[in-house]
Amino acid sequence: MIVDLPNTTISKVSKQLVQIREQGGAVALGRVLTLVIQTDLTGLETAVKAANESSHEHPCRVIVLADDPSASASQGEDRLDAQIRIGGDAGASEVIILRAFGEVANDPESLVTGLLLPDAPVVAWWPSAAPANAAESQIGRIATRRITDAAEAEDHHAFLANLARTYVPGDSDFAWTRLTLWRAQLAAILDQPPYDTVESVEVTGAEDSPSTDLLAAWLKLKLKVDVKLVRYVRGQAVSGIRGVKLTRKSGDIEIVRNLPEVATLIQPTQPTREISLPRRSLRDCLSEDMRRLDPDDLFGKVIATFKNN
Repeated sequence: MIVDLPNTTISKVSKQLVQIREQGGAVALGRVLTLVIQTDLTGLETAVKAANESSHEHPCRVIVLADDPSASASQGEDRLDAQIRIGGDAGASEVIILRAFGEVANDPESLVTGLLLPDAPVVAWWPSAAPANAAESQIGRIATRRITDAAEAEDHHAFLANLARTYVPGDSDFAWTRLTLWRAQLAAILDQPPYDTVESVEVTGAEDSPSTDLLAAWLKLKLKVDVKLVRYVRGQAVSGIRGVKLTRKSGDIEIVRNLPEVATLIQPTQPTREISLPRRSLRDCLSEDMRRLDPDDLFGKVIATFKNN
């Protein structure tokens, strides 16, 4: 069900939610958190789709602040348009899309606070452009977890350096979340004999991949060795991280991903084999970050290494 509320107020939106709940049953029961998404109209539906898919694991209320600079410039009056999506149009969540114009758009915190679920954590997500200091932004101040995406930045090196300087526990970034499968594979390999010390590491990835930088920083932090970064121009088949080579006395270990979903694992004295190493979707990343609402201390240590970049 989709309900449009043009030229409305937050009070009217809240009352409409109560009315829908009374008519259709306890649709709000079981909501475990509020997800606040701040995005532009271009990325609106993509973000809502990811939130809807994640809501099957994390039933939530989704509040979307949809920014439309062109409309705001041409719209003279102060105005708030809203849309409520319930049921099949919202997965296991309830989605509230807010489009504010004029002075109303200058206070996103007041728009959101009247719609937050009581006594439930708040997760803030910026799918595209993120504030310079997420924790100090109007939406970031009310959030338990704040999610950005360095891959969406024009200069991800500058973005990571800024994130390092402004980092507050509870901050997270999808460039880090995309590494979960890589980190799990590498940890599993090094947990097997022979337990030779890793002498050096080489990480290969696209020149516009912040995940490659974060993986190299994580390996340097954990293994305490020099890590060489080899960058390539993004190709059509595979983007992001291409491979990792660990040099040990017993022989090199390599993971090379030449296909989007599969990587090749090369180890001394063992046959070469293929392993599943797919690129993670927005749903995968969002679900993981909503699963863990406490601060990610390891991410804090890794991102701190970018302070002087």
